[in-house]
Parts: sequence; structure tokens; C-alpha cells
Amino acid sequence: MEKSQSENEPPFSIPVDSEHKATKLRIFSVAAPHMRAFHLSYISFFACFVSTFAAPPLIPVIRDNLNLTSTDIGNAGIAAVSGAVFARIMMGTLCDLFGPRVASATLMLLTTPAVYCCAMANSPASFIVVRFLIGFSIATFVSTQYWMSSMFSAPVVGTANGLTGGWGNLGGGATQIIMPYVFTIIHQIGATKFTAWRIAFFIPALFQTLSAYSVFFLGQDLPDGNFSRLEKSGDKHKDKFSKVFYQAITNYRGWILALTYGYCFGVELTVDNIIAQYFYDRFQVNLHTAGIIAASFGLANIFSRPLGGYISDVMAARFGMRGRLWTLFVVQILGGLFCVLLGRLGSLSASITVMLVFSVFVQASCGLTYGVVPFVSRRSLGVISGLIGGGGSAGAVLTQVIFFRGSRFKTETGITLMGIMIIFCTLPILLLYFPQWGGLFWGASSKENSKGERGKRVRCIILALHKALSV
Repeated sequence: MEKSQSENEPPFSIPVDSEHKATKLRIFSVAAPHMRAFHLSYISFFACFVSTFAAPPLIPVIRDNLNLTSTDIGNAGIAAVSGAVFARIMMGTLCDLFGPRVASATLMLLTTPAVYCCAMANSPASFIVVRFLIGFSIATFVSTQYWMSSMFSAPVVGTANGLTGGWGNLGGGATQIIMPYVFTIIHQIGATKFTAWRIAFFIPALFQTLSAYSVFFLGQDLPDGNFSRLEKSGDKHKDKFSKVFYQAITNYRGWILALTYGYCFGVELTVDNIIAQYFYDRFQVNLHTAGIIAASFGLANIFSRPLGGYISDVMAARFGMRGRLWTLFVVQILGGLFCVLLGRLGSLSASITVMLVFSVFVQASCGLTYGVVPFVSRRSLGVISGLIGGGGSAGAVLTQVIFFRGSRFKTETGITLMGIMIIFCTLPILLLYFPQWGGLFWGASSKENSKGERGKRVRCIILALHKALSV
């Protein structure tokens, strides 16, 4: 007797398309596999962000204990994000080969010992080394975005990526509150200041460990099962990786988005590293107040990055890919302008206000970017996601090396110059063109141009440029 179609298809508690990707996002559901993957992805990424940025809110205490100079502090901040440049590219590769569940859990477990070891740092060099090793963990961002792009269909994938990325990044703000309070509690119990900050690092380390095991044992790679089982059964084709990798690195859209992402997410990482100390030193606020102000920047991710992803989906529903690209371009330019203004203000209240507005725009740009990423290359999704994610970390490294390392620039001057960099590095979005969907100024190549010979000539130039860059 033949089974009915409903018996042949896996049971899902959420509407799905022909590929079993969810077409709806129900954030209050924990049903497997779609919504369970959704919650596991942002919780695990959140844990990694807490670990990576646990040190900055305690820097005023740590620098006294380890005799850190301003150059040491700058190098530690650079180290915390530099490892993620290559780790994110590798994470994309591992997602394509083994699936996001195994890739994410493995990286988290490999970097957890470094979080514990931060408590044993006894010199500037050892402090920089452990921050470098911990920073590898934020490459889990790539597995998060890969996982959501594998679980959710086009109408909601931007929102899913924005929510998980934003709520994960939220850890960069939450740790600005968590660590000072954990430190204070331990200090009040009886530990000295120089002992209390060390013990405090056991909290993020334990959180990261538990998150890694949850992803591995409770998660699922794809709607229909895990990579290993699907490949063995023949339900998933095992592509030749060299072809996948080549297709990714020769796609110029990936490189442009890697650059522009370096100046939205890269800027966010930079601000997470410098903002608490900036308000502490420039406006003479106390440690807790500086932490709360700095936390407000990262905590905006609870809605700003998800808002970017949601707007990307809404604009795509009305204007297609051109809507996604135009919104990304405008929002990121505005973020750059507010960053310039932040560095020019000398008032505490005005600086906090502009910082909050700036945080919304720069984080929304991150969500808007990953509203475009799933469409750059379906075949090379993992590598493309890793390349663009790595661009975010590379932007953070370059920005901190140029503007916030040592005493070359005052911090406020560095912030202004960083804003100018955001504006200039956003301009290449104007060159993005998708033949099947169009670009900022031109529609899909398959449609007739009805705007005269001049429009036809311009389109031919754009298509020729696209073909040349795609070779």
C-alpha cells in the first residue's frame, strides 16, 4: 500500500515551502527543527559575545593589576577581534562540509578553555594572548547565519538572520552590565579587587560551555536532518568543495559586502571595545555608569539589527532586491554621519543620545547586509557567509589599528575619522548588480529597457562590468 504524501513528508509544526524551509517565524515557539535552531543559534552566539567582551568593562581594574599601558589595551582589543577574521572564513567552510551544528559546537568548546585561562593572566602579553584566543569564538556568527538561511525561506530569512545576529550581538552590551555586577558581588563577599575580576571570568566560561553542548545535542542542521545522515542516505548531494570555494571567491558581490560589512559590524565590534573606557576617561563617570552607558550601545541589538533584517524583507516584498540594496546603502551612510557627530560632541548627555541613535543605524545596517547575503550564492552559502563575516572582523581590526591603538589620535578624534570611513566604504554598494533581480539603478537583465537608447547603453556597460568581474 502506498503512503500518502503527508506520511512521506516530515511533520512540521510551522508552514514550510517545497524545500521544507519555514515560511513563517514564530519566535515564541521552540518546536524542532526550525524554531529550536533559531533559539539555539542566538543563545550560543550571545554566550560567545559575552566571553569575548567580558574584559573591556573591567579594564580600569585589570589595567591596574597587570600594569597595562594604553598601547597594551589597544592591542588586546585588536587581538580580541583579529582571530575571528580567519576563523569566520574557516567557519563558513566547515558549515559547508559538516553542517552548522557540529561547526558551532566544536568552535565553542575549543575556545572555552581560553575564557577560563583569562583568570590566570599575569602580564600584558598573556592577557593579549587569551583575548586573541577567546575572540575566535565569535566566528559562531557565521554558523548562526548559515543555519538560519538553511532553515527559513526568502520571505522571512532576512528577519531570521537579523533577529539571531542581533540577539547574539546583544551579548556585547549585556556583558558591560553583567561583568561589573559579578565583579562587585565577588568583591563584596570578601575577595580583593585583583582576585574578584579573575573569578568573574568563570561565569561567561560556564555559560559558553553549556551553550555548546545544547547546540550539539538539541540542534539539527537542516529541516530534514543532520548533514552526516542525509549524505549517507543520498538525500543531500556532497558537492566538490574546490568548486564551491572557487565560485565563492570569484564572486565580486561577496567582496563588496565584505568591505561594507567591515564598516557596520566592524565598527560595532570596535565600539564594544572602546566605549566604556571612552566615557570613563573623557566624562569622568564611575565604572558602573560607564558600563551602563556602554551596555546601552550593544543592548540596542535587541531591536535594531532585527529591525534591519525585517525592513530588508519588507522592502524586498515591494521593490525586490533593489529595495534591499537601497535601504542598506541609505541606512549605513546615515550611521556614518552620526558616528562623525558623536566624536565631535563634548557634552555627556548629547554624546549618549547620539551614541544611541548611531547604534540603531550601524546595527540595522548589519541586519540589512545579511538580508542580502543569502542571495549572493546559494551553492557557496557557507563560504560567502564566512567571507563577509570575516570582513566584519577585519574592519574592526583595521579600524582599531589605525584610530585607537596607542596615542596617535584622541579617542574622540578616532570616532570622527571612523565615521568618515563608514561613509566612504559604503559607496561600493552602488556597484552591486544581480542579473536576475537588478541593482540600485537598473532592473533585472531579462527585462526590456523602455527608457530609450541612453538607458540601453548604460545597461550594456553595467552588464559588461558584471561579466568582467564575474570571470
